[in-house]
This record gives sequence, C-alpha cells and structure tokens, in this order.
Amino acid sequence: MHIRYISLTNFRNYTRLELTLPQSPLLLYGANAQGKTNLLEAVYLLSSGSSTLTSVERQLIRWGAEEEGLPYARVWAEVMRGNQIHELEVVLEKRTNGNGSDRLLKTLRVDRKRKQRVDFTGRLNVVLFVPQDMELIAGAPAQRRRYIDDTLSQVDAAYAASLDNYREALRQRNAALRYLREGGGNPAQLQPFEDVLATEGVRIVKGRRQLMAVLSRRADRIHQQLTGAADWLRLAYMPNFDPTAPSELDHQRSLGLMSRQDLPIEAADDELVGAFCSTLQAHRAEEIARGMTVVGPHRDEFRALSGNPAQGTHEVDLGTYGSRGQQRTAVLALKLAELEWMRAETGESPVLLLDEVLAELDADRRAFLLDQVNGVEQALLTATDVEMFGAAFRQRAALWKVHAGIVDTE
Repeated sequence: MHIRYISLTNFRNYTRLELTLPQSPLLLYGANAQGKTNLLEAVYLLSSGSSTLTSVERQLIRWGAEEEGLPYARVWAEVMRGNQIHELEVVLEKRTNGNGSDRLLKTLRVDRKRKQRVDFTGRLNVVLFVPQDMELIAGAPAQRRRYIDDTLSQVDAAYAASLDNYREALRQRNAALRYLREGGGNPAQLQPFEDVLATEGVRIVKGRRQLMAVLSRRADRIHQQLTGAADWLRLAYMPNFDPTAPSELDHQRSLGLMSRQDLPIEAADDELVGAFCSTLQAHRAEEIARGMTVVGPHRDEFRALSGNPAQGTHEVDLGTYGSRGQQRTAVLALKLAELEWMRAETGESPVLLLDEVLAELDADRRAFLLDQVNGVEQALLTATDVEMFGAAFRQRAALWKVHAGIVDTE
C-alpha cells in the first residue's frame, strides 16, 4: 500500500501543493514550523477522516484563506492498494448560517463519491509516530483511549460504526440527564439511549480487549529486543465497566437484575448487554445529579507495566514510576507492535509516518527504528537535521526540503 499522488489546497500553511510521492523512504527536512508535520497530518487525515493532532478541525484551514474568499481546505490523494487505485478526498468548508454564526462542513469522498467516515476504513492504513506519542504512557487516559480507537477504526469498519453510534447515544443521554436534573421528569426516557450504549459498548469493549491482548504480546517481544531481554512489558487493558467479568455478572444476578434462564441460549452477548443496561439503570440517580454518564467505555484506560525478572523486581506502572527513557522505550515498542498488527490484519504494509521522533531516541533505538523502515512499502519521515540519519539511509532515501509551505523535490 502506498500513496502515488497527494494534493493539498489551503491546508494548514500550504496554499497549494501537488506531489508525486516515491516508494523509497522520503525524508522531509527543514527548520521548525515550515510544514513538515502538516504534510504527515494530511496523510493521516485521509486514513481516518479526522486529524489526530487537533480536535478543532477549522484549524486545518489555512490562516488567511477566509479573508481571501476561500474558506475551505482540501486534501486529495491517489492510493495504490494491491492492484487497485482509489481516490480519497477530505474537504473542510466554513459556511455562514442564517443567524450569522459559522459552521464547519466536512465532506468525505472515495472515488469521487460522497461517503461516511466509516467508509474510509481500510482505504489507507498508516502508523503515525509523533513526539506527542511519548506522552502515551504517562499522559491522560483520554489520550490512550483515542489511540486505541484510532488504531482499531483504521482496519475495523464495524468497530468504527459502533464507536460513532456509542458517542452519539452518549451525547444524547448526557443531554437528557441534564434535562432531568434541571426540570425533573421520568428517568425511563433514558432507556432508548441506554440500549444503544449497552449494545455498542459491549462491542467496543470486546474489540479493545482483543487489540490490547495482541499488542501486549507483540510489544513485549519488541521491548525485550530493545532492552536486551532485561525488561518485559505488559499492556493492561482496564475497562471502566467490564461486562465480561464473571464477578460482574454474578453481582447482577445476586441483585435479581439478571436471570440466565430468561436469556436466549444462542446469544451470549445478550447477557453482557443486559448486565450493562442494568448497571446504567442502577447509576441513574447519581448520573442525573451529575448530569453526565459515568459508566462505560468512554472512561476506559490502559496502563504499561514492566519489570525485570533477573533482578526480581515487581511489576511497576511505567506511567507513574518509569523513567523518561523507560517510557520512550515502551512507546517505541507499542508503535512497532501496532505496525506488525496492522500488517497482519490487512495483509499489506501500512504507510509509516515518523515525525521528528528520532531526536527523542538514543543511538541504539534510533537504529532499531530505522531498520523497520526497510520492511514497509512507503515511509515518510521528518527532521530538522538530516545528519541524524546515517549516510547509508540518506543515500537510499529521497531528501526533500520544506520551507514556508513549499516542498523542494530537487
């Protein structure tokens, strides 16, 4: 899988950019704030339909474009997957409502046909490694949840659809909770939203559990390679509510909320959904008072745990007790595990995007990461200093200089 051609219009600091991308490693170099990361962000946008670097998508429209009468941004690419070529396009446009307020309209197209976000799943798979990812281990839980969701949504359309449905039901239920808190009413009106949250929530938890189990095994093997087998790594998925836990189901039955004989024999998930619904109902009074849903996968977490068997050290949480170097090594192992997993799931090598991450690594880990570039079909890297890359790598890579939103391909 690789991108043959990419076009940007009014995206970030690019007024207009047209590039035919090589399949050999491409090193984009230049000073800071020139547009190197913006180009990688555009590629990621085409893989998922949303940016991973900002939640305010109007920021993607070039500053000054609106004053020029061009209040929009467009990213388009021609992607080669197997023997097929597909066109992917994302357009963001500012429009003015009748009351004078602005709104952002996002249009996604595949092969020039308008599509939903879930239709982007599997069209272009990428693994993005940015300096901000160094905070995955010690950062906020929301960052780790987003990482899981973004990774799964690239390859699993059903998961992406469940996630969209869950988020919409969560928004509606939270609005209903605030309405009940302020004006009173019958809590039974929450039931339709809870049914969706429970059904989609079970699917989300199962998908996350499976992904984290695979990533944990792969990341541990890579982590031991990076540390000379000195330290092992375990990624522990910690769901806020785990409907698959036997103790949770037993608790539901002890309260008289669940009865196995009332469940369809052929549908094991029905029991899990029922347990989730019962838990949501049991928390209604608390959640009405708070005006928000406090139970569910929107509050999930995972932690990176490590230890040294030779030294007999106990399992420690790297996010809390790990050194900066240990956290960097764990993130590198996680990202390379993601690369392996995505290749195994899709049967094709994803596009690898490395944004200034070599500066965060020591020489050994830098060399280990660059070795992985040899195993992918296409890789885009950025750097302020090309000397950070060895002579052998520079000889086989395309070196393009980026300055003020202009890419010099000579």
